[in-house]
Amino acid sequence: MNGSLKTLDTPHIANPPHQETVMESYRIALFVIALVAAFAPLLARLPTRLRMPVVVVEMLLGMLIGPHIFNWVSPDGLVGMLGELGLTFLLFMVGIEINLGEIHGKPLALAIGGWFLSFTVAMVCMFFVHAIGLIQAPPLLAAIALSTTALGILAPILRDEGILNSDFGKLLLSAAAMGEFGPLMVVSLLIIPTHSTFLHTVFIVAFVGITFVIADTAINARSSALINLLAQTMQSSGQLPVRICIALQALLVVLAGEFGLNVVIGAFAAGMVVSLASQGDHGVILRQKLDAIGYGFLIPIFFIVSGMKFDVSALWANPLVPVQIICLLGLLILIRGAPILLYHQVLSKKDRLPFALYSATGLPMIVVITEMGVSSGLMSPDRAAVLVSAAMVSVLLFPLLAERIRVHS
Repeated sequence: MNGSLKTLDTPHIANPPHQETVMESYRIALFVIALVAAFAPLLARLPTRLRMPVVVVEMLLGMLIGPHIFNWVSPDGLVGMLGELGLTFLLFMVGIEINLGEIHGKPLALAIGGWFLSFTVAMVCMFFVHAIGLIQAPPLLAAIALSTTALGILAPILRDEGILNSDFGKLLLSAAAMGEFGPLMVVSLLIIPTHSTFLHTVFIVAFVGITFVIADTAINARSSALINLLAQTMQSSGQLPVRICIALQALLVVLAGEFGLNVVIGAFAAGMVVSLASQGDHGVILRQKLDAIGYGFLIPIFFIVSGMKFDVSALWANPLVPVQIICLLGLLILIRGAPILLYHQVLSKKDRLPFALYSATGLPMIVVITEMGVSSGLMSPDRAAVLVSAAMVSVLLFPLLAERIRVHS
């Protein structure tokens, strides 16, 4: 019998017991995470006076099931990989939410100037508090984190309050968009470079150029017969537009990684391309489907896994931690409220403090930036835990205060 036939007589070798155990543990872990993800929106909808945003609930439940409390699930292996996919999809959705067509002109100019003012104030504040030993996080990374705004959290809140399309809402949306875009660019392009300055700059320019070419192609395709073809598959099993969006995200993530940039830049750029290309009625349907994939599956896993990594013991390891959290909350209001100096002609007096409070709401991007800082060795887990704790309080407190002030003023 020849060699090729002899292989047929070889007995089937079952998976080793260790591998079976690992797979069983992953199945249980994914079940627990799926259960938490399904339970979180129900908890967030409880009719309490202090209703928590769903991302806060996801992180709190992640803490409970993680290794630092009940130790039901460990954030490594397949679970960790799904968390990273959730991070890239979160930045992809953030890119989609930034609609340049709605925030151009004066709102965009104010948002850009306002964020640079916030970042300058943040740098001064963080070098001062670092020098006196009050907050020992890396000043540059902490300044970037404190200059963020949670567009993904604010947009549904403003929509529910009926002010998203008002003049106040458009100004705030522009500021929030820049509060995500600016910090993401700085942390990815300047903080974690993997090449020399010259080569890194060349790769940045090359990546931006490729992204612009893809964006121009996508915009031109909006008026072509290709859109009709894509629309025909929107309600079929082919789902071609959705698959193209996922492929585009994967392409730009790979390119960003190959060029030595942080991969979240690729996901963010892909989201902006999709945003530019998906205007109109067909675009609404496409975004709803991407919302379902992101916020229904991958993004909750990112926040749950982030909660699992949260070192709760760091909150009482140092008696200064409560003071640090209070200090960080004050810094968030100061830093993201500083741009009000530029808005005095377009914001009424009663809207200025709410504008600052809304702008100071920054959990998702702070989680992203601290995750990047910890994974790159630039920030210790206990410092990250303090920053994330302050961000969680900001999401719980600031939008509620802003709404109350606007209603009663």
